[in-house]
Amino acid sequence: MSILVNKNTKVIVQGITGRSGRFHTEQCVEYGTQIVAGAVPGRGGTDVNGIPVFDTVADGVAETGADTSLIFVPARFNAADSIMEAAEAGVELIICISEHIPVLDMVKAKAYVNEKQTRLIGPNCPGIITSGECKIGVMPAFAYSPGNVGIVSRSGTLTYEAAYQLKQLSIGQSTCVGIGGDPVIGTNFVDILKLFEEDDDTHAVVLIGEIGGTAEEKAALYVKNEMTKPVIGFIAGQTAPPGKRMGHAGAIISGGKGTAADKIKSLNDAGIAVADDLTTIGETVAEVLAKQ
Repeated sequence: MSILVNKNTKVIVQGITGRSGRFHTEQCVEYGTQIVAGAVPGRGGTDVNGIPVFDTVADGVAETGADTSLIFVPARFNAADSIMEAAEAGVELIICISEHIPVLDMVKAKAYVNEKQTRLIGPNCPGIITSGECKIGVMPAFAYSPGNVGIVSRSGTLTYEAAYQLKQLSIGQSTCVGIGGDPVIGTNFVDILKLFEEDDDTHAVVLIGEIGGTAEEKAALYVKNEMTKPVIGFIAGQTAPPGKRMGHAGAIISGGKGTAADKIKSLNDAGIAVADDLTTIGETVAEVLAKQ
């Protein structure tokens, strides 16, 4: 089993003819992902390496049965509208890689998606990979291996790092989800933790957070009250100066809240083992699994 995506997932790529869309589509196909269509206004009737391109997501879904959308449309070309178009077309899952989408645009898009039977991952995220089955996003495939540890993270690069550390220790992953680091995202830590809790083939979860906001504190509360599986945490940005935005738009400490110390304390209070630094995530997971 896995969460959200597997070998049967059928993907339509919005923005498939752009440089990033084309390159990462090729990488996903090479991994074994079923990319069944692309959607680019005005490009209907063409193809990208044999993948048919449609003018709209709705046309692509109707023709191919795509159930998931992967979005590479840049913010300046109305990426938020692309999210709403995918939701209107009835796909079950939207994965938006696009970054720099204005907050107010995302507020509108998220509200629209919430009215539909659709889940949004992102924006500004690396995507989702179910190891050995399906890669939908920009993550480097070599860093992952099939297994039973789930990963959920606000950071793309730290997701790859954690997965590679686990792989080096012969600890495989079930599904790895990058939820994105923007202030407004479609799916949060708790949403993904619930799915991992229900997945029989996920035996433990790595949660990678960062400074800013209260998402990690809410996740810690959920773990404490609801999770039966071990969770291992890491908080990025422990040396960030107060008031400075560090990378992600959501990674800012405001009003004395959202500090790394606050988040680590919340995780520890929930019984979550927290890695001391980035280089020990894999070791911490191995130690926790050895005690099970």
